[in-house]
Amino acid sequence: MTKFLLAVHVIAAIVAVGPVTVAASMFPPAARRAFGAPGDADALATTRLLHRICRVYAVVGVAVPVFGFATASNMGVLGDTWLIVSIVLTALAAGVLALLVLPRQSAVLETAEGDGPVEEMPEERTTAARAATVRLAMVTGIFNLLWATVTVLMIIRPGSTTGA
Repeated sequence: MTKFLLAVHVIAAIVAVGPVTVAASMFPPAARRAFGAPGDADALATTRLLHRICRVYAVVGVAVPVFGFATASNMGVLGDTWLIVSIVLTALAAGVLALLVLPRQSAVLETAEGDGPVEEMPEERTTAARAATVRLAMVTGIFNLLWATVTVLMIIRPGSTTGA
């Protein structure tokens, strides 16, 4: 049963977290293109699609910790330090996604949809719109680093008996 739970946990992580990290990373440059491309419906549609991918796969991503807890319980490692650190980092990553990345994507998307190209906005709005995508890219980078750290911890598992 442990191997099955571990397999489902890993597959869920690949299928759910992978698309979120890639789509979230692609969102800021796509939003900048949408701001700067007069009448480019494709640039705006790409930005909308990336935001939708992030939202949908964030919900699907709930399966990752669910199967992770089931696997850890079955393996008897719930009290191990590496797992507790991974749980905390996973919670932080989920918080960054839910409280910072997705709302900022929504705000950037609303600006891109409502105000037309950045070139047609007053200069202070243009600067603010571009700065918002830069801040979003930074927050997305933090989200991605948290997940990368969790992945490394899951592979290395300090104190594991795998001999690796």
